[in-house]
Amino acid sequence: MRKYWWKILSILLLAYAVIGGFLLPVPRLPIVHESIRNLYFHVPMWFTMVVLFVISVVYSVKYLRSNHLKDDLYALCFASVGVVFSIFGMITGMEWAYYTWPADTQEASFLWTGDPKQLCAALCMLIYLAYLVLRGSIADYDKRAKISAVYNIFACALMFPLIFIIPRMVPSLHPGSDGNNPADPNHLDATMRMVFWPAVLGWILLSVWISTLLIRINLIAKKEIIYADVS
Repeated sequence: MRKYWWKILSILLLAYAVIGGFLLPVPRLPIVHESIRNLYFHVPMWFTMVVLFVISVVYSVKYLRSNHLKDDLYALCFASVGVVFSIFGMITGMEWAYYTWPADTQEASFLWTGDPKQLCAALCMLIYLAYLVLRGSIADYDKRAKISAVYNIFACALMFPLIFIIPRMVPSLHPGSDGNNPADPNHLDATMRMVFWPAVLGWILLSVWISTLLIRINLIAKKEIIYADVS
């Protein structure tokens, strides 16, 4: 039980976030209205993505210091799950934007508006998708691990300005620039905080759980290479 407490906690937190997210009251803000409930799902996806990419780059740095392919495998698995959560974040964000942003910004592009925040998030996703493609293009394990580790460091360094800095420097419809900001402490009342932060922690724990399962699968599939490298 001591080994699995955090997994049980993840399930409980997410169950609470889903139930509370749909049933508990939310502020009646203009523009966002009831769609503010998506805050419990969209924003935690990006929190989770950032945490996974940071963990991934930590293991890439560990690999460059140790040359153990196991560290490179950990970096790959955390980055792969991070890409999945970035896709979820993009999808939930586009859906939210479509029903809350002015109709004249949607034009014929349906869910894609070309907003700076969307563009920067998409660029971040492409950078990490390129990381996965890069790994598949190099046959030699050691060479692949070294090049991928260096690339991962630069990818993580680019992620922070793309997600947190550049979108705040240009005009945008996205919350945090102009208009409503549902994540602002002045708007995020006590009831929402009681759901939002457990949701963030729950999704992060779930992502780590998924990553550990992926790591175990890869360790079994590549045990000859991994354990030969360690020995």
